[in-house]
Amino acid sequence: MFDPSDILEAQNVQVREDLTMEVQLVGLEDRRVEEHREKTISLVKVTWDKRMGDSTWELEEDMRKAYPHLFSGKS
Repeated sequence: MFDPSDILEAQNVQVREDLTMEVQLVGLEDRRVEEHREKTISLVKVTWDKRMGDSTWELEEDMRKAYPHLFSGKS
């Protein structure tokens, strides 16, 4: 049976030659610190697509470089 809510809006998706695509960050959900041997690693949980629930844990240092405006006032 046809359900109109199953239809997703088409988005302007640009696929690269290596069949990857750039996805825009939606927001930061969480933060955690992990100890690996004698090194401390800070991670942030990044939401890429709220509708699909797509999120990943990324290095906080990399996210600060790429999205400094999300960290203003945070240490």
